[in-house]
Amino acid sequence: METKIILAMVAPAILVILFTRVTYSRTIAMILTVALIAASSYKGYVETWYVVIIDAASLTVGLWYVNRYMKKYNEKQRGAV
Repeated sequence: METKIILAMVAPAILVILFTRVTYSRTIAMILTVALIAASSYKGYVETWYVVIIDAASLTVGLWYVNRYMKKYNEKQRGAV
């Protein structure tokens, strides 16, 4: 159970960051991450509501970081033109 909690704290944030770096779209990254979380809960890997809440919090932290990253990336792109 401790492993699931630790992964719930880290995995969604890392997935959002990774998908954003690959697709350069926050929306697509969030949709892909939520789809993976939904698929894992459908398969039965999520046993309690605590894990779902921790997943949501981690997803929020990941989106916060991605928003900062995309803002800097867009400013850099505008300055290069």
